[in-house]
This record gives sequence, C-alpha cells and structure tokens, in this order.
Amino acid sequence: MPVVVLALLVGLGGGVGGALLVDAGKDADDRSAPSTSSPTDPQEPAPTPAAPVAGEPGLSPVIAVAAKVLPSVVSLDVEGARSDVSGSGFVYDDEGHVVTNNHVIEPAADEGDITVSLSDGREVNAEIVGRSPAYDLAVIKLDEPPGVPAVSLGSSDGVAVGQSVVAIGSPLGLNATVTSGIISATQRPVTAGGRGETSYINALQTDAAINPGNSGGPLVDLDGRVIGVNSAIATLGSAADRQRGNIGVGFSIPVDQVISTVEQILETGHAEYPIIGAQVSVENDTAGARVQDVSTDSPAQQAGLEDGDLITAINEEEVSDGVELIVKIRSFAPGETVTLEVSRGGQVESYDVVLGSQIG
Repeated sequence: MPVVVLALLVGLGGGVGGALLVDAGKDADDRSAPSTSSPTDPQEPAPTPAAPVAGEPGLSPVIAVAAKVLPSVVSLDVEGARSDVSGSGFVYDDEGHVVTNNHVIEPAADEGDITVSLSDGREVNAEIVGRSPAYDLAVIKLDEPPGVPAVSLGSSDGVAVGQSVVAIGSPLGLNATVTSGIISATQRPVTAGGRGETSYINALQTDAAINPGNSGGPLVDLDGRVIGVNSAIATLGSAADRQRGNIGVGFSIPVDQVISTVEQILETGHAEYPIIGAQVSVENDTAGARVQDVSTDSPAQQAGLEDGDLITAINEEEVSDGVELIVKIRSFAPGETVTLEVSRGGQVESYDVVLGSQIG
C-alpha cells in the first residue's frame, strides 16, 4: 500500500499559509497542498439555502445535504505571532465547541487570535480548548453560544469505496462552498507535519473538490452526517507552485477517530494516543517496519521485541513500512492488545503487545 506523506509549507503573502504538501511515494513528482489558506479579502457570507421540499421532483440529494449542514459549518481566521492562516470547522455541540484541524489553529496555540465566522455572517472570537497534534485535530470554544445547530455525527466504520459524499468549507476564503464526489479509498496511511509535530492518519480518500481553506471542514454522507474531517489534498506542481488546486485526491480524518479524540479533549483538555514504546524506521528499505530502539520497560520490551526486529503485520494485516505501522497502531486505543508478527533471524514469531499511552 503506497503511503502519502504530508508536510506543512510556507504560504504566499503574509507568512506561513498552513498549506500541506503530499508526496505520493518517495520518488513521485506529484505534490499536494491542502487545506488551509492565507487569508484573502473579506467575503460576504454566502446565503444559507432554504430547506428543500421533501419529494420535490428532480431534487438532488446534495441540495438537501447542503441545506442541512451549511448552518453548522464555520470559517476560521487565525492570527498567530508568526503566521496568519484561514480554515474551516463545524459546530460540534450546543455549548459552542467547534472542531477543526490542529494545523489550522496551531499558529495561535501559544499566542494569537481566532475569529470564527458563522453561516449567518456573525463573527465570534474563540479560545483553544485543546489540540491533538498526533491526530491533527483541535477543539475551540466560541466566546458566545452560536445559536446554530450542531452537526449530525455518523460513523466511518461502514464507509464504502464508491459511496457518495459532500465536502463543505471555505476554500480560498470562499465561505460556504459545497462540493461532491465519492469515497475513492479507505484506510489510506497519511502523515502530516508541522513545527516538529507529526500526525499519523488512517485517512478516507475522496475525489470531492477540496482546496486550501477547506481544512477542518466536514465530509458528510448523503444523510448529512459527518463521516470525516477534511485535512489535506494532493496537487501537481513543483515546491514553488505547491498551492495549486485540487486534482481529485483529498484526505479526511475518519469521524470515529474524530469523536474519540474530541471527547478526550472535552473531558481533560488533551488527548492520548497509543504507543508500543519503540522507535521504528520510516524508510521503506524493505517490506515491514524495522525496530530501531526499544525503550526500557515499554510495552514492546515487556512483550519481547528487540532492536533490529522487522514487524511485518499487526493483527494479521500486513505492514509495508514504519508509517503504516504507526497509522494502524493509532487506530486502536491505549490499553488494547495487538498481535505483531515479527521476523528475527529468519524466523517469524507473534508477540502480543498491550498498548501504552502518550499525551499529544
């Protein structure tokens, strides 16, 4: 399985634009830039469409989805000490919590301002509740109740390749933009990084048009239920041309992972992610993940893993490299037990590892 690698890039104009670059393999020339953008001229709020009449002849299901979900989608303008970016998000509950990507609000994590534009045109300040660089997710809270409905949450467990989906957000500063497409793939290993923080995502891939500024917006099914959080896109072009638009390869964080992470943040202010307590090589020199350093008293050491081991599968699912192993591990929860197939000295053995935890 090819691994898509993402990295935060320097944006145009006013500093770091928060765009992401995706490399489809180490030797590929294709590049990708996702989904935050540098702020542009203020936009007038796009009008929220009137709710369609049930049973109206020729009614597109996307019209009904847009009418249901648009009131719950917001745009974010983030002013940080070192950079200004814009992105998207959605109202998670009636208490004014909004979910977005960590890389959208990261510039304001230490010092800065976050302004949220609601679908009715109001602008509200917000504060960071907590963020998870590990999963590229963040929760902010509006200074005043939004008075708009929260989104309906679905499940990513049953998402199927070919399923119709709708993406909503503020690409290129164009608020309340609706696009549609299908799920192109599931469980796509994706890494995203910024300021030394790396996110590992077992992403949904979609061909719905997603562009810089869509980061943090919802990917929904045709019942208007959120099934993912849009995070990145692949684009063509050189590094100097990396904010070029969508080519039909976008990536979203599955909503089951979103809910788990967000609920942890709301309860404790932070999120935990599972670890085995060993460093693995992310270089794809051979099929599998090469163990480089097993920490003392870690779950890996307690299970019997050693430096130099080659992990080839987790719970009977093959592992192509270290990135895919980390992505698969992070789809579990701390305290769960996973079975690793390990090649050592020409012999393959199975090791049961009870996953530890780390905040991030």
